[in-house]
Amino acid sequence: MKCIHCGSSAGYKRKNELSTNEWIHICDQLADLNCRQITFMGGEPLIRNDWHTIARHVRNRGMNLTIMSNGSLINKDVINQLRTLEPYAVAISLDGAKAQTHDSIRQIPGSFKRCIEALDLLKNANLPTTVVTTVHKMNLHELRTMRDFLLNKGIAWQIQMGNPFGRFPNNLTLSVEEFYAVAMFIAATKKQYSVKEMPITGAHCMGYHSSVLPNLMIGTWKGCYAGMNVLGIQSNGGIKGCLSLPDNFIEGNIKEISISEVWNRSNAFGYNRNFRKDDLKDYCRECRYGSSCRGGCISSSISLAGKTHCNPYCLNRIEKEMIIK
Repeated sequence: MKCIHCGSSAGYKRKNELSTNEWIHICDQLADLNCRQITFMGGEPLIRNDWHTIARHVRNRGMNLTIMSNGSLINKDVINQLRTLEPYAVAISLDGAKAQTHDSIRQIPGSFKRCIEALDLLKNANLPTTVVTTVHKMNLHELRTMRDFLLNKGIAWQIQMGNPFGRFPNNLTLSVEEFYAVAMFIAATKKQYSVKEMPITGAHCMGYHSSVLPNLMIGTWKGCYAGMNVLGIQSNGGIKGCLSLPDNFIEGNIKEISISEVWNRSNAFGYNRNFRKDDLKDYCRECRYGSSCRGGCISSSISLAGKTHCNPYCLNRIEKEMIIK
């Protein structure tokens, strides 16, 4: 697919993509570093013919497995393979409450139908299922209808904001007011429904430190995870603290250096590991949460503000500016 909000501008195979054996070796390196969970994402990870071989090795090495898919390749055979893997979760991207919206965002006719069929197959197989929705101006108005569809289905729902990088055009980015409305929607859903009825959460871009709304994320926000307890490896071996960061944040390539060498290098992921309060910028510099929040999601900060440690889409900041106005 060629989704309009795709941060990696996926759609074509990268040059020099890693082989099966190279991915197996990566899994071994991660296991040796006591990695707890590996997530397959894309593009579309199931398009690789060896995805099950690599996934089986992840599980054999004692790590949890999550797979993020657009649902287009999930059929009964894939379901049987997934059941043998006992994944932590299978996440399906759902970007609209109706075919017209979802298909136009994914730029593939029939993708909505296949997405819904994939969700039915996953739930009928009793596999732990999550829906991930990237919100922007094209689908903001359909959140309530999507909630009605997911209610009481035993499907978790993660909502994240579409940030202007990769293929995503800036004019579809939520306004600050629209962003806060999404946060209120998540908070209202949490209050209206039990976790069993509607397990909903905001992604790491849906915060922070509101004085009005409850915590929207899983766990307390203590700064960006990139290079701290999260690592991203691109299909061609590029190593980043987070796959949502631009390519100038690549720390090396797995074909030339081991993961442990990168992870344990003294100057690795310096933008995060060597954070000081003086690194905060703009509003975040004066915020009382600055030292712990670190300016929010670094990827969002770069794409929305053009610099690190000052994500302008912050609940605390928005509320303060509303009061000032």
